[in-house]
Amino acid sequence: MNVEILPVRKRLFLGLLAFSLVGVGLLLSGIWYLVFRDNRTLIDQILLLALAGLLVGALVIACFGTGGIILTLLYARDIAVLRGPMRVALNLLFPIALALGRVFHIDQDRIKSSFIEVNNQLVRSKEFKLLPAQILVLAPHCLQWSGCPHKITVNIDNCRRCGRCPVNKLLALRDKYGIHVSMATGGTLARKFVREYRPRAIVAIACERDLTSGIQDSNPIPVLGITNERPFGPCFNTEIRIERVEEALQFFMRRS
Repeated sequence: MNVEILPVRKRLFLGLLAFSLVGVGLLLSGIWYLVFRDNRTLIDQILLLALAGLLVGALVIACFGTGGIILTLLYARDIAVLRGPMRVALNLLFPIALALGRVFHIDQDRIKSSFIEVNNQLVRSKEFKLLPAQILVLAPHCLQWSGCPHKITVNIDNCRRCGRCPVNKLLALRDKYGIHVSMATGGTLARKFVREYRPRAIVAIACERDLTSGIQDSNPIPVLGITNERPFGPCFNTEIRIERVEEALQFFMRRS
């Protein structure tokens, strides 16, 4: 069995996860100390013990989940029995990892990019063979050329396919494979499209901030996140390498 050496980008998020576990452990130690202080009433002790019990349970699950994430990344194999703990670890420790990043002056987009890389590899450790109609491509509205007079967030077929922006290429992929493609102005509209199409997998295109929140919101639907390119700054005439989108589609459909 081959073991992969984890790239630096993935190690950043995993390192912050480990520090987050240490932080939760220290918090638990502090609560344990407060429980047995002489000036605590019985009710205070009971409440603190209950809180400590919840933290112990969460910490144990998060430890198993973090271990499962590391093993999955190293061996590139899905560990079905640890899917639940891995989900708990990601959802519970991700905000703590971001907070630690602020303390250590680590750029938040770097952390979120590392999270996206980890998520993508976890998704790729699973086996998929989906029909095109079971896949949804979610794209941000900022891919549309800023000077375009046509509103395509409600109906993407309003696009005139002039070729000035990547929307034409996304529609070409839709025509080629028969997938669903939608453009969203934010999380509310994105969630509406997910409810409407009920996909079994999502290819999401967005900035680091929107991708991380979208991946968590879509859970347990598997999401492959693709970061957009921003040659003119955020949320304005952004770009996407269309071959990355097509490769993600082929992965879910298992086409070569």
